[in-house]
Amino acid sequence: MDGKSLSYFLAVARQQSFTRAAEQLGIAQPAVSVAIRKLEQQLEVQLFHRHERQVSLTDEGRYLLKHAQRIVQALAEARLEMAELKGLTKGEVRVGIPSMLGSYYFPPILMAFKHRYPHLNLVVIEAGTWQLQQMIEQGELDLGVIVAEFVPEHLQAEVFLREQMLVTLGPEHPLASHSQISLTDFFAEELVMFKQGYFHRKVVDRLAQAGGYQPQISFETNLLPLIKAIVKQGFGISTLLQMAVADEPEILTRPFADPVWLDLSLAWRRGAYLSRANQAFVDFVLESRRLT
Repeated sequence: MDGKSLSYFLAVARQQSFTRAAEQLGIAQPAVSVAIRKLEQQLEVQLFHRHERQVSLTDEGRYLLKHAQRIVQALAEARLEMAELKGLTKGEVRVGIPSMLGSYYFPPILMAFKHRYPHLNLVVIEAGTWQLQQMIEQGELDLGVIVAEFVPEHLQAEVFLREQMLVTLGPEHPLASHSQISLTDFFAEELVMFKQGYFHRKVVDRLAQAGGYQPQISFETNLLPLIKAIVKQGFGISTLLQMAVADEPEILTRPFADPVWLDLSLAWRRGAYLSRANQAFVDFVLESRRLT
């Protein structure tokens, strides 16, 4: 059993087809079939049910799947580490950033990082924090921004930013005269919210659950400009970070009566090899935190 045969096994398991797996791997279909047959002979088990047009994992195949994913990932990390030690790669950083931070906090950091390390390839993915967490866990991302209070034990994280969640409302809204907003008043209003999976929505849902409130969500969108437009027109209120509305004079901000603070973290898989490129990015973000 070797890394190549396990990679073939994973491809067939994901594609549920020897033909599609071969296309994905860029090799001939018979080579995949032969490799799987040899793997089954070595392990003395049948890994796939072979149907006319599709294959599916046997019980033994499902058990191997969990181990194969870990082994192939570990081999990929080992190859990367060895290559870096030999100086054979330039390096790549794959980082996931939520839209609000991607629009208002990270642009100068990303440009400054690229200026310092022009040889490194920087790939930025925009998604909600829940999706980013899943992508990190599955090895699709090296690094991702998530809220510290929601970091699971199998991820390692470093806090780089502490920000207050603020109620955002139009200047004509009845709550505009308040210096601070209670949770009771906030949840009594029609709300404009990001969809499930974004950190600002997770925090609002957590506050509602803890206080026994039923949010009245009248608009749900991941488009930040649309959220701000709706708030300006007085059709609802929301809660955002100050950075998102700093240049919006038509949007007022008020703190919650019990301030809501967010610790935003840069996270990666605990125990996974963090490449030199990724470590450089983590160090740079933390250095930028100290300078602000």
